[in-house]
Amino acid sequence: MRFWRREWRAAGLLAGGFLSVYFLPVEALPLPKVIAEAFALARWYAREHVLLCLVPAFFIAGAIAVFVSGASVMRYLGAGANKVLAYGVASVSGTILAVCSCTVLPLFAGLYTRGAGLGPATTFLYAGPAINVLAIILTARILGTELGIARAAGAVAFSIVIGLVMHVLFRREERAKAAAQLDVGDTQPARPLWQTGLLFASLVGILVFANWGAPAGASGLFAAVYHIKWVLTIGAALVLGGTLVAWFGLPLARVVVPGVVAAGAGVGFPAPAVPFAAGALGLAVATSTRDGEPAEWFAASWGFAKQILPLLLLGVLAAGALLGRPGEEGLVPSRWIVAAVGGNSLGANLFASVAGALMYFATLTEVPIVQGLLGSGMGKGPALALLLAGPALSLPSILVMRSIMGTRKTAAFVTLVVVMATVTGLLYGWLS
Repeated sequence: MRFWRREWRAAGLLAGGFLSVYFLPVEALPLPKVIAEAFALARWYAREHVLLCLVPAFFIAGAIAVFVSGASVMRYLGAGANKVLAYGVASVSGTILAVCSCTVLPLFAGLYTRGAGLGPATTFLYAGPAINVLAIILTARILGTELGIARAAGAVAFSIVIGLVMHVLFRREERAKAAAQLDVGDTQPARPLWQTGLLFASLVGILVFANWGAPAGASGLFAAVYHIKWVLTIGAALVLGGTLVAWFGLPLARVVVPGVVAAGAGVGFPAPAVPFAAGALGLAVATSTRDGEPAEWFAASWGFAKQILPLLLLGVLAAGALLGRPGEEGLVPSRWIVAAVGGNSLGANLFASVAGALMYFATLTEVPIVQGLLGSGMGKGPALALLLAGPALSLPSILVMRSIMGTRKTAAFVTLVVVMATVTGLLYGWLS
């Protein structure tokens, strides 16, 4: 309880701010159009992504900080790690994470602050949201196989090139980090690797299945998973509870209550996010009031939440005011965007890349948006540029990146994404 006595003010402000935005009656308030769009986007984000995406992501980031040894991170992703292994693992990470540019930030922060090299860490930062297997398949089915393949190949190559260039640009800092990591001994882990791996697998399972989107068709594997997504989510939660009791020191009584509450999400509860949120709150209480590793886990997760959530709110409000929501307009009229990205000129591809870097795309939503823009005259090159820059960046995520790795590194990362998306879109437009 000492933790909550220290943090009750911050917790109250975050909880109050979230609930205010979640239940904000935007339509009933006499707000100017731009302000209404900003608050509407923030409310939509709070309802669709904070509970189901960010809360599990914060717990995963905290688990990385506490349960993964610094020596392990340094061995596989550190500044002096084997480059083929480090960049190979980081570049395909997004195939199992259906996350957006904001949800990946806590995971990136956990790896980067734990000792991962800048190159592999930024490769993961780009690859996490960009190489989403569901989004790649949806792109191929809706926008065409050619564009789907181009997006997949471009995203993998992008992530590796961006990571390598970031490493070169800041090689002096990376050399100093690698030298410092040589002095860190390889301590013995507190438990076998498979036990820690099972904990992470269950957390990732909760994140992936809780956010599994409805597929385009009514049949097939993705549709079958969608119909039982909450059953699979609860299954992953049961595995998580078992690992916490068996190997991480939580009493059974502290796990049973949040587990039973969360099970409501998988048994037909009309609003699954409600029992999901209650279960997450129960897990927070259970871990924060238990000394040792559980308390350290929650403290690390809470630290990431305090750092990231306020900046995300400001970024989402700004994105909504400037660009509006899909189908709605902010300060920048949508007709300007459509007029700017027709054809395959350098300007059209650059504009698509910059617009994609500033706009917020939830997981999978970029596909129908690009479909509508293509129908309005958008060129194929700018479409690919938007698909490559959009999911990996957004104004909210840029603000958070700056707080994690500083202004210079963030500016370099954003510039690399925009330039590479522009060049790739231009080349694709010429070839197609």
